[in-house]
Amino acid sequence: MTQVPDWLERLAAQAQRIGVPPVLRPPAGRGRAAAVLMLFGEGPNGPDVLLIQRSTRGRRHAGQPAFPGGGVDPEDAGPIEAALREAEEETGADPEGVHVLCTMPELYLTYSDNRVTPVIAWWREPSAVHAASPDEVDSVERVPIAELVDPGNRIMLRHSRGTAGPAFRVRGMLVWGFTAMVLDTVLREAGLELPWDPTRTEELPPEVVNLASRR
Repeated sequence: MTQVPDWLERLAAQAQRIGVPPVLRPPAGRGRAAAVLMLFGEGPNGPDVLLIQRSTRGRRHAGQPAFPGGGVDPEDAGPIEAALREAEEETGADPEGVHVLCTMPELYLTYSDNRVTPVIAWWREPSAVHAASPDEVDSVERVPIAELVDPGNRIMLRHSRGTAGPAFRVRGMLVWGFTAMVLDTVLREAGLELPWDPTRTEELPPEVVNLASRR
């Protein structure tokens, strides 16, 4: 059993006050309720966060790295229960070992029309994880925070539509889009971000766009 680190306590204390970028603000009366689990733990290489690589066979967000999560079902008590359930279904993470700290403000994903509540948690008693739902998940990674904040792993990605956003190259994954924006915000608000060069820009690979656009 490990204690919640100070930086995560500070993040949790201000989570509801974190500003939501205009592009992620939910529109009134639209969107399906969903939740993701931002599960931080103490791994063999220091503090880390749990990410999944979505299946390339999926219908939405195919092949994208993401936080475990999904829709809030009618039988769920709310976004926290949904996030824990989805994480267990997708990665095998035992919810009994997870200490939920807080939720962040709701964020809107235009492409999938989801209103997503990020749930911030500490992995009090880590359990073994794997791609527990092969139809939805190709792989599971505990990504060290040190690798995420390494300036050499950070870039800006430009989409064919002309928009650009933060991205990370870690563990053989290109983390971009919604997940990268949330990680970028959380690392900065937690005081973990290291100076990096936001002018280092790459084009979003066409094969990534094609997979992510699949319906």
